[in-house]
Amino acid sequence: MRKFLVSTLGLITMAAPALAADLPVKAPPVYVPPMYNWSGIYIGADGGWGRSNNCWDFLTAGGGVLPAGCFDKNGGIVGGQIGYRWQQPNNNFVIGVEAQGDWANLNRTQVGVFDPALTFGNKMDALGLFTAQFGWAINNWLWYVKGGGAVTDNTFSVSSTLGGIGLASTGSTRWGGALGTGFEYGFTPNWSVGFEYDHLFMNAQDFVLPVATPVFGGALARVNQGVDIATVRVNYRFNWGGGSLFPNY
Repeated sequence: MRKFLVSTLGLITMAAPALAADLPVKAPPVYVPPMYNWSGIYIGADGGWGRSNNCWDFLTAGGGVLPAGCFDKNGGIVGGQIGYRWQQPNNNFVIGVEAQGDWANLNRTQVGVFDPALTFGNKMDALGLFTAQFGWAINNWLWYVKGGGAVTDNTFSVSSTLGGIGLASTGSTRWGGALGTGFEYGFTPNWSVGFEYDHLFMNAQDFVLPVATPVFGGALARVNQGVDIATVRVNYRFNWGGGSLFPNY
């Protein structure tokens, strides 16, 4: 009996490697790269084109409004932005906040349409945006809309067309609102490049002329301003604070 058991164990030991070779081999798990996530603090630079449209009105002593004409000025802008975005893991919705500041070179003078004796000057030196963002991400592509406050730094002037004698000049920091949209592409885990368009709705600005104008008579001028900007942006994201905004359940 003892010899029988020993012989049986020997046969099982010899057969075990052959049986193991016939067993199916489990394939290694397929690597799935993590979904691109836009969460974190970012800082970047931007540059592009801007257009400021300024419409002048004169307010008469009797309360009337006489239009003096609208004048566009175009030029380059350059600056930077800093912001913070949140994206829930495995979710396409992205929200964020951003502050942007740009130097501008938008300067133009033009003879008045209804009063050729006057030349109007419009100069915008800088602008700023303080906005919230709402976006939709498809992996490393992001489309977003933004809205919030805007500020521009301006100089308005009136001079005589003949001789160029200055009649009035005023500096103006104007506040208003901003709406915009943009696309951004993440070409590395931290670097992204994008394009953005924004329109700024600026509040009207009044200033007093020292003398009444020859045609309009009134000495109070009002300037309405709208600004369009289109910029190319490059951002670097630090991934600080890139955790989930909402808990998982």
